Amino acid sequence: MPSNKDLDRRGLLKVTGASVAALGLTAAGCGGDGGSGGTDADGPATLRFAWWGGEPRAVKIKKAIALFEKKNPKIKIKPEFTDYQAFWEKFQTQASGGNPPDVFLNSVAFLAKYDKRGVLLDLKSQIDAGNLRLKNFRGGVEAAGQVAGGKQVAVPVGANTMALVIDKKAFAKAGVAPKFGWTWDDYFKSLQTIQDKLKISGDTGYAGIMYLYDLYLRQNGKAFFTDTELGFTEDDLTQWWSDYYKRVKSGLVTDPKKIEQVKPKSGLSAGLAAGEFTWDNFSVRYEGEGDSDYGLAPIPTTDGKDTGQYLGSLMLSISTKCKAQAQAAKFIDFMVHDPEVGKILGYDMGVLATQDQFDAYQPEDETDKAVAEANKGIGAYETEVDKAGVLGKITPHPSGADVVEAAFLRIAGDVANAKQKVPAAVKQFFSEAEAAFQG
Repeated sequence: MPSNKDLDRRGLLKVTGASVAALGLTAAGCGGDGGSGGTDADGPATLRFAWWGGEPRAVKIKKAIALFEKKNPKIKIKPEFTDYQAFWEKFQTQASGGNPPDVFLNSVAFLAKYDKRGVLLDLKSQIDAGNLRLKNFRGGVEAAGQVAGGKQVAVPVGANTMALVIDKKAFAKAGVAPKFGWTWDDYFKSLQTIQDKLKISGDTGYAGIMYLYDLYLRQNGKAFFTDTELGFTEDDLTQWWSDYYKRVKSGLVTDPKKIEQVKPKSGLSAGLAAGEFTWDNFSVRYEGEGDSDYGLAPIPTTDGKDTGQYLGSLMLSISTKCKAQAQAAKFIDFMVHDPEVGKILGYDMGVLATQDQFDAYQPEDETDKAVAEANKGIGAYETEVDKAGVLGKITPHPSGADVVEAAFLRIAGDVANAKQKVPAAVKQFFSEAEAAFQG
C-alpha cells in the first residue's frame, strides 16, 4: 500500500504526489493497568494510539475512540498524531529507544523494516484467541498486512488501488472510451488522439509512480520488489524511462515544468492533460479543485486482461512492547469492523477495508457535496475491478522500500526534466536501491 499522506478531502487539495519516509510519536507508558497484561481483552488498560494526518482526520479518529471507550469503559485510548513526515521521524526515535506507541498507523513500505527490527507484533496469537478477526476484508486486502512468509503484522483500515483518473469531458470530446482490457498500445494511441484533437497532453506524467510501474511489471511476470531486492533489471527500467522521456518530448505527456507551475493543483485539474494515474481514493481531490467532470478508468494491460492490480492499504499494527496486547487487538478489531466506525471515518484513509464498514457508509458530508459522488465512484470502481477478476495480492515490500520509492520518484523527475540521461539515471537508481536494502 502506498505511503498515503493525510487523505481528508480538503487536505487532498494540497497533495502533490511525493511520498517520503522516516519515523515517531509521543511518550507514555506502554498500556496495561492493574496487572491485566496481554491476556484479558476486557481487562483495564491504557493504550497509546498514534497516527499521521491533519486535524480533520484527527477529529474523526477521536470520535471513533470515544465510541470505543463508551463500549469498553475499562480501556482508555491516548491519542497521538502529527503530520506524515514528522510521524515517521519521531517513530524511528521511539522505536530505537524501546518506547513505540502501543497501536499505530502503518504502511506497507515500513512493514519489513520494523518487523526486522522486532517492533511489530505477530498478530497470530491475538487472531487465534478471537480478539482480532481477520475476515470479511474486501478483495483479499488483508494480505497487505503480511511480510515475507505470510506473517501478519498489520491489519488494513482502508483499501485502495491504482486507477487512471480522467477528464470525462476531454475523453468524450476526443472520442476516446477507455474500458477494461484495453492495452498500453491502446492507451498511448488514445493520448495521441487527445493531443491531435484537443491540443493538450493525454497524461500528466507517470514515470515516477512506483506502484504503477509495479503493475506494469506484474503484467509481465515480474514485480517491483522481491522479498529482498528489486524484481526487475536495468534493461527493464531503461525501456520504461526512455519511452517516457520520448513522450514528454513529443507532448503526449505534460512538460513537468508546467506541472510544477500549477502546484498545489494537479496537472489534470489544471487542464494540462486529460488523465493522471494515482490511487483511486486520491481522486476526490479533482472534483474539489478542477472545473470539469472526472472519473476513474481501468488500468491499461499488456495482454488485454491482466492489470496486475491489488488492493493496498493503510494499516494498524501493535508494538511488541505493548503490555496489553489483547486489549490492543480488540481496539484494532473495533476500528476495522464496527459499522459505526465506518460511518465516522468514511473514506479518509481509503475505501473502507471490511465489507460491513463498506456497506454501512453512505457519503453525505454536507460540506463536501461536490466530492460525494466521486467517493461513491471509488467504491463502485473497486467493486467493478474485483468483479472483473483481475485483483491479485500485493507483493511484500523488503526493508528499505520507503527509501527506494522516494529515490524512484526523484530520479524519474530528473529524467523527465532532462537533468540526467536515462542510462546514468538507471544506474544511480539501482545503486541507491542496493544501499537502501543494506541499510
